[in-house]
Amino acid sequence: MPFNLSTRRTFVAGAGLAAAMPLLASCGGGVVEARKERTFRVSKTDAQWRRELSRSEYRILREAGTERAYSSPLDNEKRAGTFTCAGCNNRLYSSAHKYDSGTGWPSFWRSIDSGAVETSTDYNIGYPRTEVHCADCGGHLGHIFGDGPQPTGKRHCINGVAMDFIPA
Repeated sequence: MPFNLSTRRTFVAGAGLAAAMPLLASCGGGVVEARKERTFRVSKTDAQWRRELSRSEYRILREAGTERAYSSPLDNEKRAGTFTCAGCNNRLYSSAHKYDSGTGWPSFWRSIDSGAVETSTDYNIGYPRTEVHCADCGGHLGHIFGDGPQPTGKRHCINGVAMDFIPA
């Protein structure tokens, strides 16, 4: 059977995909694992987190999940107040820094103060992004992008499930 151009292209594409699979499969686990190795002010066992958080909170905060766009009531929250971590009640964001990014997730141009959140690099989708997590418990909040408003130019794109809102 001749090895024609169409078959050769299929073979090369398949071989490339097969070679890339181990790399793609390893993407993403490093950030959650690295956070597990660090000690945070609020530290609990996995069993404790599972007992204290709802299933969706656990998936977002402890497994670095993402909620569906436009699914959080906090995306439309307009009242003055403070957004806190759903895992440990750390004050994260002020309503004064919230804006409508049109993305379907609560968005802020900065955190409430310089010690509220921390960042790391994640490769969950195959390329580097800036992950933002709670500085007190290490819970995954979302990501920071460089397309926000001035004065920072940053968009903290945060999962609403990862936060609670306390009106002023």
